[in-house]
Amino acid sequence: MARAPRAAVVEVELDEDHAVRGSPDLFGHAQAAATLEAAARSGRLPHAWLVAGPPGIGKATLGYRFARWLLAGGAERPAEPGAPPLHLPPEHPVFRRILAGAHADFVALRPEAGDGVKRTIRVDPVRKAIHALSLTAAEGGWRFVLVDQAEAMRPEAANALLKTLEEPPPRAVLMLTTAAPDRLLPTIRSRCRRLQLAPLDQAAMAAALRHLRPDMPEGDRARLAAMAEGSPGRALALAEGEGLAIQALVEEALAGLASGDRRRWHGLADAVAAKRDGSAFATFMALLRREISAAARGAAAGQGTPPPWLAMRPLAEWSTLWDSLGRLAAETDVLSLDRKQAVLTALGWLTPPRR
Repeated sequence: MARAPRAAVVEVELDEDHAVRGSPDLFGHAQAAATLEAAARSGRLPHAWLVAGPPGIGKATLGYRFARWLLAGGAERPAEPGAPPLHLPPEHPVFRRILAGAHADFVALRPEAGDGVKRTIRVDPVRKAIHALSLTAAEGGWRFVLVDQAEAMRPEAANALLKTLEEPPPRAVLMLTTAAPDRLLPTIRSRCRRLQLAPLDQAAMAAALRHLRPDMPEGDRARLAAMAEGSPGRALALAEGEGLAIQALVEEALAGLASGDRRRWHGLADAVAAKRDGSAFATFMALLRREISAAARGAAAGQGTPPPWLAMRPLAEWSTLWDSLGRLAAETDVLSLDRKQAVLTALGWLTPPRR
């Protein structure tokens, strides 16, 4: 009897950009969207934009929104009364083609994994995008290149892009997003019109999380919003990475500083180091530093009642510890050091010396 054929195993590459590319909503940043729309309608649209701001606040979402609207002829159509800036309905053909990665006049670049651990934007994709800008628009309108996380460009990629910025083709837009504009070449920054985005305010964050995580209890959403400090992307990453549980460990660690009881430390460190990919450790260290920073800033500004553990040291010492914890987290990651020991080291540093 013939053996049944073995089912083929198809490896599907995860499209990390799909959710951002397909989002029809923009939370906050209405003024920035209105600025882009007004520039396009004026007939004097700058050919290059640099959208800067903290990670996860919606820079790429704004870039895709502008690209869809512009490529769909939004600048040539009268504004729709009551419609938000740069609005294009999801059922529009241009929206669907960009979502599918099939629009001939749109190219998106973002960091990709290479031979090393660090994700970068290499020169070959940049050259292909530049070539696409030089061609006649396939649909007779604009051409658009979005470079997300532009600070991740390799030097040769940045230099290739600079040549296009110096001699831009007509009816072409190049938009760069970055959380670290100082890491870009000064000559690139000087040739782009800068659009600075700020973290979302409390109301915008609440609206974003209600939409993005409607199944989550309101109290948990409020805690995530506080932890994420105005970044919906950060809030979602924390929610998916057990951020609330790790925040509870951070609060437990800080609350226990006064007692100096180290018996609980090993259990806490075990919990933080449990995930082999290091995600829990990275989140713990980031939230620990955020908690210290927020408490120190609030105390310096005289806002609210500082937590009891903050009074155990001068504010200047907390600032030094904040820096030291950042270096410890980075070295542990880069050198693949023992994460449990790193957590124990961090807690040891935080414990005030006995007098």
